[in-house]
Amino acid sequence: MHSLPVFLRLEGRPVILLGTGDAAAAKRRLLERAGAVIAGEAGDARLAIVAIDDAGEAEAAAARLRARGILVNATDRPALCDFTLPAIVDRDPVLIAIGTGGASAGLAKALRQRIEALLPARLGALATALHGARDRIRRLFPEADARRRAIDAALDPGGALDPLGAAPDVERWLDDPAGGQPTTVEIRLRSPDPDDLTLREARWLARADTLCHDGGVPAAILDRARADARCLVGEPSVALPGVTVVVRGPG
Repeated sequence: MHSLPVFLRLEGRPVILLGTGDAAAAKRRLLERAGAVIAGEAGDARLAIVAIDDAGEAEAAAARLRARGILVNATDRPALCDFTLPAIVDRDPVLIAIGTGGASAGLAKALRQRIEALLPARLGALATALHGARDRIRRLFPEADARRRAIDAALDPGGALDPLGAAPDVERWLDDPAGGQPTTVEIRLRSPDPDDLTLREARWLARADTLCHDGGVPAAILDRARADARCLVGEPSVALPGVTVVVRGPG
């Protein structure tokens, strides 16, 4: 992973913006949309965007800013960047950022357009409704693992809160929460390439409380599981709580 994706709250915070022309104007609109206060080079800021056309001037400005401990983004100059600005899909409060580390803004844009077409406008309302229902969800599912499994099941394709479904309704779901899920799922790999996983297999890996394998499963496959899932070599002798996914190699 070449960079750590983060979401910065810039409301009311100064951000230095240097440059003129279309690129600088586009960055200004983005920063203002995020609530940032645009500042000049002398501003007391922690972030700066350099949108200067001349390569030498851009490099000199980035060096001056970096010497002050300011993180710099230089438009179309990845080698000068401490951070990059992703293509954004905005379904407030849901934000999806697509970055290529500066390798290809065109690719990031193409992916954003595909995702824009996929995600319904009501996605933000679903997120807001889930946030508003947190206390009720905790009362219905007081144990953290049970709560997570119930939410996962509701958000699954075809589930009561399927984000791409016809009409996800949080209140209706809470009036009749989804039932339990299978405790053990087996995945037989067809190859060591994680791209060969089916969508169903990838979803089970993402939901696993415990991941069991024979020791020969590639790390690229294991990385598709939740970061906090238990990972065991071999199969447990007793049933474990939650969802257990057993991954077997090809053959």
